[in-house]
Amino acid sequence: MRGSLYLIPVPLGPGKCEAVLPPAVLEQVRQLRHFVVEHARTARAFLKAVGMPVPIQELSLSELNEHTRKEALETLLAPLLQGLDLGLLSEAGCPAVADPGAELVALAQARSIRVIPMIGPSSLLLALMASGLDGQRFAFHGYLPAKEEERRQAIKQLENESRKLRQTQLCIETPYRNEALFEALLQHGQPSTRLCLATDLTLPTESIRTMSLGDWRRQPPPDFERRPTVFLLLA
Repeated sequence: MRGSLYLIPVPLGPGKCEAVLPPAVLEQVRQLRHFVVEHARTARAFLKAVGMPVPIQELSLSELNEHTRKEALETLLAPLLQGLDLGLLSEAGCPAVADPGAELVALAQARSIRVIPMIGPSSLLLALMASGLDGQRFAFHGYLPAKEEERRQAIKQLENESRKLRQTQLCIETPYRNEALFEALLQHGQPSTRLCLATDLTLPTESIRTMSLGDWRRQPPPDFERRPTVFLLLA
């Protein structure tokens, strides 16, 4: 018998877990004793918040992040191969989406291990739902290049694809570079292209606003420095 790999969403920011996670998800988390996490410190805080019935120090937490070597992935599956269930946690939102946990899920699938996605907040879908942009055809591109010329070319390509396919384009940025990406979109995009900024989703400071780039240029700049934001555009 092999264990199951549970993909466990976590809140997108500070706040009560019960506000964004169903009771069944919280109950399943409380039953697990083995976890793969992006960073142990924040994972411990989440597990404490959900009310684990055993001391946090008795849980097994293995890290999977940008520093993890590919050859170490096999060892992360060890509990599953021993018949024990394993929970996968991201830093925020849904694991394995724009997240290093995707590599572990791929390996679990290759080993015919049962993978169980659980219900919770996805910033990408929440942003798309509230944007008013096309929800039938959309694509997520992760992070755009940080170098100015490469970023300019990427924006032009996204806009061209959006116009050709009538497809909403989604991307994210490291929060401290939000303003740089926003300014690049204003500079290189067409005035008629619609842009949605979805910031601090599910939090008390949530802000979701969609306007044409032409209208954005006439507005005071948004206050979203160092605040997690999803960028969506439709040409």
